[in-house]
Amino acid sequence: MAAYANIRGSFRSSKRRGGAGNGNGENFAALDLGTNSCRLLVARPQANGFHVVDSYSRIVRLGEGLGTTGHLSQKAIDRTLDALKVCAEKMHRNGVSYARCVATEACRRASNCAQFLDQVREVAGFEIEIISSDEETRLALEGCMPLFERQLSHGLMFDIGGGSTELMWLSLSEDGQATRLDWLSLPFGVVTLSEDVDGRSMDEAYIKIVDHVYDHLDGFDRRHEITQRIGDGEVQMLGTSGTVTTLSALNMELDNYNRSKVDGSYLTFDKIESISRDLVEMENGDRAALSCIGPQRADLVVAGCAILAALCRKWPLERLRVADRGLREGILLGLFKEALQVGSNGSPYAFPPRRSVSSLVPEAS
Repeated sequence: MAAYANIRGSFRSSKRRGGAGNGNGENFAALDLGTNSCRLLVARPQANGFHVVDSYSRIVRLGEGLGTTGHLSQKAIDRTLDALKVCAEKMHRNGVSYARCVATEACRRASNCAQFLDQVREVAGFEIEIISSDEETRLALEGCMPLFERQLSHGLMFDIGGGSTELMWLSLSEDGQATRLDWLSLPFGVVTLSEDVDGRSMDEAYIKIVDHVYDHLDGFDRRHEITQRIGDGEVQMLGTSGTVTTLSALNMELDNYNRSKVDGSYLTFDKIESISRDLVEMENGDRAALSCIGPQRADLVVAGCAILAALCRKWPLERLRVADRGLREGILLGLFKEALQVGSNGSPYAFPPRRSVSSLVPEAS
């Protein structure tokens, strides 16, 4: 069994303290509240993109037990509110002028989401906007667009989340633009699948998840003749999720997590298989001892590996590109554009946000 180096840290940034937004341009913030984690990125626009001012990530498991009960538990809400209070403090400390704070699958599903958002408004002092799967994929694509290779005409992009897995089929142009031709939101992620193990061994659970996910890919594949296009050498694959960044860091045996090395790196399918197999065979405590995984994610990483294995089996491209970017970066780019167009007095994302939370409308199946 491979011995992997411990990896610590997450998104490296140059942190500025105390009034960072005063006198040196405006700071912007993007907050992504998912089923498993709460992630914040504070940045300032630059000519070639943006400069990261501060960042924050905490595993909150907001969607823990949601698949069984249909609502957010109070323990999960309390963990999440604690994280959101930290985010609010960071946004204020860094002088954020614009912020967009979004929630995804757990809040789309939960019957008590409106009450939760009221608590967020009361405790953290800002609004959270529930975005659709459609908007989620669009923003993630915006954030990842620079990583696509220009010489291939089509792309498969995926984001393995806590409560859902998003797939995109893309047309790619020679000038580096990606057009989303179709997308699919699979109603499961690492949290929901990990909770559905039913007492099986980790190896049995892994096989079950792989088969389950694989069965959901046929229609999407046939609709776009993806397998045939792969055979013609027209397709590339890009993944953005904690699963792929973790496997990339393990593959490189980094002493410390280094975003500049992980973001834009490549993972071959044979390495994905071998590392995943090692993680499946480890005891939970051994997975937890790896600092890139830790005790909060030790029981989730196997489900992520299984989802990824199904994608690799269905579409044997031999390698994928790893993105340590996505939804938050897409949000930031949108905020930059809007700030330039409307000015500070007209933006619905001025911080504290003035946008009201929309009522959740169930998406069509």
